[in-house]
Amino acid sequence: MVIWISVIAAAVAFGLTWLAGVWFIPFLHKLKYGQTILDIGPKWHKAKKQGTPTMGGIMFIIAVSVCFVCAVLLFGPLGGKNFAGEDRIELVRAGSGLVMAVMFGFMGFLDDFIKVKKKHNEGLTVMQKIVIQVLIIAAYFATLYLSGVTRTAIIFPWGWNLELGWLYYPIMGVVILYLVNAVNLTDGIDGLCSCVTVVYMATFTCIAGILGMFCESLLALLTAGGCIGFLMWNFPPAKVFMGDTGSMFLGGVVCALGVGCGVEFLMLIAALVYICEALSVVIQVTVFKITKKIYHTKEGKRLFKMTPIHHHFELSGWSELKIDIVFSLTALALGACSVLMAVSMFSR
Repeated sequence: MVIWISVIAAAVAFGLTWLAGVWFIPFLHKLKYGQTILDIGPKWHKAKKQGTPTMGGIMFIIAVSVCFVCAVLLFGPLGGKNFAGEDRIELVRAGSGLVMAVMFGFMGFLDDFIKVKKKHNEGLTVMQKIVIQVLIIAAYFATLYLSGVTRTAIIFPWGWNLELGWLYYPIMGVVILYLVNAVNLTDGIDGLCSCVTVVYMATFTCIAGILGMFCESLLALLTAGGCIGFLMWNFPPAKVFMGDTGSMFLGGVVCALGVGCGVEFLMLIAALVYICEALSVVIQVTVFKITKKIYHTKEGKRLFKMTPIHHHFELSGWSELKIDIVFSLTALALGACSVLMAVSMFSR
């Protein structure tokens, strides 16, 4: 019964997101909420993508949130759970994670809204984003702690745990901050962030299932369903972009699942595609600044043609579809490794 509730809820999330595009995309066109494309990107982006509606992430945020609440309400009486004791802790983990993701999505919405109103690709400042994100993360950890979720150890596949104590919170806070923005950076070409995220969510549906965590498994499955529904409109050539609204929300769910399931190490393995996307930017900027200082030139050297790294492959002649497929297959391999590790760690 529990499995069927999750599958049906995910199918509904898919359907709601897909059908929402029929009305919501023309509505965004009417409001003229189109994406402004940077001149520094691939030249064909300006010609083909300028003006494409953004903020499409609203579609799957609403679908996932509504379906999660409805499924949890149904799960209690049908699954024999009263959400007391361990059941309550599990609900708090997943529920607070979803709220964190929605708050990240709201911050992304503010960023997108400022951009479309200013007709420029600059919304909130970097400092404003960091401050808001830190506050959201702090509120998330405070909710977990006050609800009795006080685990502060990192579990590794080799049979040992690293107890961090109070250091867990600042360390994981930085990890969440990095990962949320890494997912945001992955949303640079049609379909990429959605495709990679579907694979990640499938991975955590399995991991949460192995751990017997219904709420986390439900959240992962719903997010996968919402992303697939969104892909119906975002697959190359995209008719709508998820914007920071969608990518920030997805980044929040990515982190909420890893922390909520207590498998932060496996989260980092499964999320390596996102991590490498952001890392390529860090490497590019670092190399550029160092070589500029060493050679005393106006511009430093670039290791990649453009970052995040998916743009490097794009400028190397790869089509958006090829990048989507290769990155998704990479995420699938990493996800399979994570699931196998989870089996070895918890199936005893």
